[in-house]
Amino acid sequence: MSDSAGLVLAEVSGGVLNVTINRPGKRNALSRAVLAELRRTFADFAAAGELKVAVLRGAGDRSFAAGGDLHDLAAVRTPDEARTMADAAHDALDAIRDFPLPVVAALNGDALGGGAELAVACDFRIAAEHMQIGFIQGRLNISTAWGGGADLMRLLGVTPALRLLAVSERLDAQTALATGLVDAVATAQEPLQAAIDRFIAPFLQQAPQVLRAFKALARAMRLGLPASEVRAIETQHLVATWTHPDHWQAAEGILGARRTT
Repeated sequence: MSDSAGLVLAEVSGGVLNVTINRPGKRNALSRAVLAELRRTFADFAAAGELKVAVLRGAGDRSFAAGGDLHDLAAVRTPDEARTMADAAHDALDAIRDFPLPVVAALNGDALGGGAELAVACDFRIAAEHMQIGFIQGRLNISTAWGGGADLMRLLGVTPALRLLAVSERLDAQTALATGLVDAVATAQEPLQAAIDRFIAPFLQQAPQVLRAFKALARAMRLGLPASEVRAIETQHLVATWTHPDHWQAAEGILGARRTT
């Protein structure tokens, strides 16, 4: 068994891929081994045809991911080592950004530093009421390293994102909701899972190939691809979904209802 066994857990239930960072005693800190396991997990499930959405969370209720693992990353000292670390971590988060279905970050606890970068690599963020999120890299006299700074600027706009990065502040759940950094917040009276279930319920009514088409378009826009490439991607998926039996079954249901009225 490898040293990385059990660091990231994955299970599929009802069309949902549930991925859990399993280091509650370390506040789910992101070591290089954890990041490698996240990359492997999302890559392994990318072609699973039954999936409709993925949910990423941390174990326990204290931390989603409390940044990079400083004990592990203390070994990274030279420019070459720093570049290698950043590239590997960026690739790990790219496996989430590029996952062909929507990915929801279940912010069960604090998402700080690299944990905040991990959160914004996901398509959506649902927060527990007690959660805080913060791009606090500046407090360690470093910048973002894993693509999270660029994600934040695309999400909030350049000026608001620059302020969050420069101030290095933590936002509570309601403030993060107001700024657009999270998409929904569970109330104090409900489990986070209930808020997640409510958020993803409409997704689960869609056909998998349709969700993959929408995610492909979102990914193209996130990457800033040229308009011609975006058009080609949209048309490609339209052709595939239009000619799929699921489309004709749905269309016949509507046409049949009209014939009887």
